[in-house]
Amino acid sequence: MKKFLLLFIAAMGMSLGIGAQSKKSVRSEINPTGVSTAENYAEIKFDTLRCNLGVFPESDAVRKYSFKFTNTGTAPLIINQAFASCGCTIPEFTKDPIKPGEKGKIDVTYNGSGIMPGRFSKTITVRSNARNRIVRLVIEGEMTEK
Repeated sequence: MKKFLLLFIAAMGMSLGIGAQSKKSVRSEINPTGVSTAENYAEIKFDTLRCNLGVFPESDAVRKYSFKFTNTGTAPLIINQAFASCGCTIPEFTKDPIKPGEKGKIDVTYNGSGIMPGRFSKTITVRSNARNRIVRLVIEGEMTEK
């Protein structure tokens, strides 16, 4: 009786496994990027993704740069988040939607005061509702001693 029960359970398990493989996967029907394939979408296009601040002295350590972009999509662009890889770099951005064809900017302030002099490279990650959801910007340079 035990052999029959074990054989029955094994057969049921195999039949359920085969049945599960023959059904369409729900995941395959969902766009893995989460971006709508509809006609309306936002798309963020930056003029440049990298800024070199050059060489500057520690006594003049506060530097600013504006990364300019355009919404090249057909729907309003909303920047959800912009954050830097280090606390010495602070990005600021508008929370208002940017209409298709309009321009915007992300202002980045680097403050190297009290930080060890030398070459640096900081990454700013921008998250939005755009087709290209995540964009990484880089600000770099070299700070010399006072």
